[in-house]
Amino acid sequence: MKARWPVKFFLLRGIIFKMKNTLKYKGHTGTVVFDADDHIFHGRLMGLTDIITFEGASVSELEKDFRSAVDEYLKTCKEINRLPEKPFSGRFMLRVPSELHCAIALAAKREGKSINAWIAEVCQQNAIA
Repeated sequence: MKARWPVKFFLLRGIIFKMKNTLKYKGHTGTVVFDADDHIFHGRLMGLTDIITFEGASVSELEKDFRSAVDEYLKTCKEINRLPEKPFSGRFMLRVPSELHCAIALAAKREGKSINAWIAEVCQQNAIA
């Protein structure tokens, strides 16, 4: 399975590059950063209490180590007879004051969307990368 990355852009020496900062594999997502001082990419699996990291000096090394980290995590869980933690499900409970709930419902209705679709869109537009 090829890793998929959300796209961002950055400028280096006058050239615009697409920058992607997450990898996905077997339902797991890893965040990626580049350390300019050490000239290396490194990352961590998201959504787990266990700390699972990966790194690489090139994109191909990074992707390989990411997949290896996920596979090793799943293998270790099996060996110690523990269920692996599930990554983000896409569901979460949110409690808000009734006035805000009403305002959200009205905003969603004005745009012809469900509350869920409206909130997901607002969150996507304002997500911290």
